[in-house]
Amino acid sequence: MKTYAALVATMVFWGLSFVATKVALESVPTFTLVFIRFSLAALFFLVIRQGRKWPAFHGRDRLKMALLALFEPGLYFIFETIGLQYTTAPKTALIIATVPLVVLLLSAVMLGERTNRIVAIGIGLSFCGIALLVVGDPEFGLTLEGSLLGDLLIGGAVVSAALYMVFARDLGRSYSSLEITFVQIVYGAAFYSLFFLWELPSIEWTAITLKSALAVGYLTVFATVGAFLCYNFALSQVPASKAAVFVNGIPVVTAIGAWVLLDERLTPIQAGGGALVLAAVFLTNLPARKRGSSKGRRAGHCSPVQK
Repeated sequence: MKTYAALVATMVFWGLSFVATKVALESVPTFTLVFIRFSLAALFFLVIRQGRKWPAFHGRDRLKMALLALFEPGLYFIFETIGLQYTTAPKTALIIATVPLVVLLLSAVMLGERTNRIVAIGIGLSFCGIALLVVGDPEFGLTLEGSLLGDLLIGGAVVSAALYMVFARDLGRSYSSLEITFVQIVYGAAFYSLFFLWELPSIEWTAITLKSALAVGYLTVFATVGAFLCYNFALSQVPASKAAVFVNGIPVVTAIGAWVLLDERLTPIQAGGGALVLAAVFLTNLPARKRGSSKGRRAGHCSPVQK
């Protein structure tokens, strides 16, 4: 239950992050926003870990940790942000929706994880659901307005996100989610500092509004610190391919948040797509829930201390 609660929290935090990002970008430049988000998160972890040593990653794990941070938040946000300048949002959403499929492939190749037919069906349904969310937009059209460069950059974001999930799952077997998240965020802040310095001369600090500042605060506390902690913990408990399916629930949360906070409404087709995504998440995790229930009946009750 803790694992699935963490995955649901991650889905909500990251889902609403798109709404918060839209508000923040009203007066904060793109790379400045990303740098502030991760540098404040890094400071938060440095404060709560005051007096503790830097997490000790051994041998090849150091390289894996560096690669994890490079892929996400590093390259993922770079590819996605720049790619969106060359290609359309509908195509981007469809391409990003293939992350669970890429995770499924990489998990089998790199981690030796096995998936059953139900998991494969669930991932397929989730992809169909997101397709409905995208094509249900009244402004959606099957036009090749974006360039090949933009599509390739979004494809880079997909591969980056998938590799992050695989590496986080592997490192989660030996290190705590707090250690992984802390190093990941610090590395990410250092990575984005280069782009922030490039953008610094053009920033108008007096133009930043209170609303945008509050949105940056949400992105830092919930969408960065909270979400990465929850997701890294979940990846240490369940296969990466199964955890990745929850990522497909993010557009549903985004649509609901945009409707409530920005007065953007769903069409009937998009609502149907959202329901299909949620059904896919439930279907994919149903076998694990049943196994957990049967184990609980055989083992009997135990106190929280015994757990």
